[in-house]
Amino acid sequence: MALCGAPLEGELLVSAAASLADALPEVGRAWEAAGGEKVTFNFAASSALVSQIAAGAPVDLIFTADQATMDRLAAGGLLLDGTRRDLLANRLAVVVPRDCSMNLARAEDLARPEIGRLALADPSAVPAGRYARRWLEARGVWAALESRVVPTLNVRAALSTVAAGEADAGVVYATDVTANPGVELAFLVPDGEGPRIEYPAAVVSGARRSAAARRLLEYFSSPAAQTIFARFGFRAPSP
Repeated sequence: MALCGAPLEGELLVSAAASLADALPEVGRAWEAAGGEKVTFNFAASSALVSQIAAGAPVDLIFTADQATMDRLAAGGLLLDGTRRDLLANRLAVVVPRDCSMNLARAEDLARPEIGRLALADPSAVPAGRYARRWLEARGVWAALESRVVPTLNVRAALSTVAAGEADAGVVYATDVTANPGVELAFLVPDGEGPRIEYPAAVVSGARRSAAARRLLEYFSSPAAQTIFARFGFRAPSP
């Protein structure tokens, strides 16, 4: 699997979930301004990142959108022992094309006949889609919706599908809602109703610059970085 954004010699390469594509570059700029090493970011669905690392991509630090993906990396011996930590939390949101006249307020509304196509990151492979499916199953509407699902490569692709009018609604992360002017928020999935969404990060076992990657991982937990993440809608993980 091809890796976009390969680093130059001496740069750190951070592979991260697509939903971090707005926040992480700003955090990276703050890190570099504070004297940190140059960082290159590679964004994709978390499942794709696993494949890239397993294939030998020169990744120093991995930042995923779910625990299961990080568990797969750990099971394969691809994480540096003792470096894994939970850094962020998120929640699900339902979006519709901008200026849409449909009034959606709960999961059950997605099963209405006028929702002919529902965009999700691929629920068989991508964390955002798996989270969405788990929520819809818990609400008892997945069976009615499964045949209407438009699976996409990642959560940002689901957002674009809704913005292009190729789906009547989509389930994305709350932090994605403002990333595309072609969509608008229908509703946020209430805390306690949706699945627990956490973003762990770790240094990759084959990191070329593991010491620098450890420092960057520490920086992601710093007040300066967490303030930036919060501005993009991310929250601290629950204890």
